[in-house]
Amino acid sequence: MAGDFIFGITMFLDEANIVVRAGDGGCGCRAFRREKYVPRGGPSGGDGGRGGHVYMKAVSSQTTLSQFRYKKVYTAKRGEHGLGSNCHGRDGLDFTIEVPIGTLAFESNQNELIHDFTVSNEVILLCKGGRGGRGNARFATSVNQAPRYFENGIIGENLDLHLELKLLADVGLVGFPNVGKSTLISRISAARPKIASYPFTTLEPILGVVLLEDYQSFVVADIPGLIAGAHLGQGLGIKFLRHIERTKILLHLVDMSAMDGREPLSDYKAVIQELGAFSPNLLQKPTLIVATKIDAMQNPDQLKALCRMAKRQGLECQPISSVKGQGLSELKVRIWKMLKDFSAL
Repeated sequence: MAGDFIFGITMFLDEANIVVRAGDGGCGCRAFRREKYVPRGGPSGGDGGRGGHVYMKAVSSQTTLSQFRYKKVYTAKRGEHGLGSNCHGRDGLDFTIEVPIGTLAFESNQNELIHDFTVSNEVILLCKGGRGGRGNARFATSVNQAPRYFENGIIGENLDLHLELKLLADVGLVGFPNVGKSTLISRISAARPKIASYPFTTLEPILGVVLLEDYQSFVVADIPGLIAGAHLGQGLGIKFLRHIERTKILLHLVDMSAMDGREPLSDYKAVIQELGAFSPNLLQKPTLIVATKIDAMQNPDQLKALCRMAKRQGLECQPISSVKGQGLSELKVRIWKMLKDFSAL
């Protein structure tokens, strides 16, 4: 499937459960040579072919696990049975499952991590195909010149897998709904997320590549907005926060327009609480506070209070207006500096 559609809406899928089965080995053959002018031709049963292996490969052309929404079982071909005249059965065709970069494959029964795909074109062997059985020609000896027994093929390996996608990005955007995350990523990258004035416009993570001078670039991930109580399942919950666990730094966007009567400092503290409830490690990431919508700011004292709080916490605060482009160049420079500092650690 090219995508998953519910009432015409493309759905983002970042978890899936699948069953993987390697091919069974083909059975060996019991046969005896019967040709004119060849008396006592002897056993001629060939071996069965090996069952197909199952591989998993990370590809950059996919960004979601939606292909696993409807197809749950992936099976490689079995090996062909052996034939007479010492003909070996054909090996089963191998099968490769393609997944997005950033996919983690777990064994469902033991919840054990099998592999973390972080590099494009990375391939691992998931299940080995079963060995083909030997034909009766393989059992001929000086004392048993006409064996009548043969081997059945070995059953191929199988796995129940749980797949989990964690997008790979350098920078993660967090904040309340409608703080300007989608507008910001649309202004600094080529990404074109849906932008509207109602809450939860962003329903799935969006990746954008930000280009700098000297052919430098970094990747930004826009995560659906959080609200107080998200860790209890309110709003969209915290199901998408796994996608910023891999990010190097966080941009915490705070709306300074206060159009709906919210207090910027209260919003900041509420999001911090939700991040900590999901994973305390997120609070240890290098963070830049971004004061958004300063073109619509009604109370400049709120910006001063936010910057003072950021300074007390050892953080920087960058005021911007994505609509007017104010502060965006300075923001990109600060982000790039933070990324270089992170790489130097």
